[in-house]
Amino acid sequence: MTNPAAVNPAEELLDVVDEHDRVIGTAVRGEVYRRGLTHRCVFILVRDPSGRIFVHRRTDTKLFAPGAYDMFVGGVVGSGETYAEAAVREAEEELGVSGIAPRPMFKFLFRQDHLSWWCDMYEAVWDGPVSPQESEVAWHAWLTPAELDERLARDDFVPDGREAYRRYLDFRAA
Repeated sequence: MTNPAAVNPAEELLDVVDEHDRVIGTAVRGEVYRRGLTHRCVFILVRDPSGRIFVHRRTDTKLFAPGAYDMFVGGVVGSGETYAEAAVREAEEELGVSGIAPRPMFKFLFRQDHLSWWCDMYEAVWDGPVSPQESEVAWHAWLTPAELDERLARDDFVPDGREAYRRYLDFRAA
């Protein structure tokens, strides 16, 4: 397995999967994005004990949706990595914490234009300080669901995050 922190993000090796989430090959992230190959991602909605949600603005150097807001931490699943391993790794890296325990919820296939990826959804509660990864997070705050709704109405959020949050709310309401 490639250590994502040790390589340029565009050179990170990812598993390419089919419409049933079966691995059919590997490619570097830059090629995956350029060719619109289906791959795997994890999304972790992190709440504090009072129910506020960790929301952040992505750095302007991100390959996908630079500068956009997101209510999930997460990212691509490295080649050979499980969704669960990636969820812990991504949450700990982006929040700058250790010992987080994301709980799995559901999975869906996100498609937009020529892009597609399987999204494995998690939820976690974190009761402690965070030190977000500067290469990933330009701004962050803990927002109430109402404050997040206000931001969703006016700010540019990542499209997969918007879709995932809509599905998350439906999942929680069911």
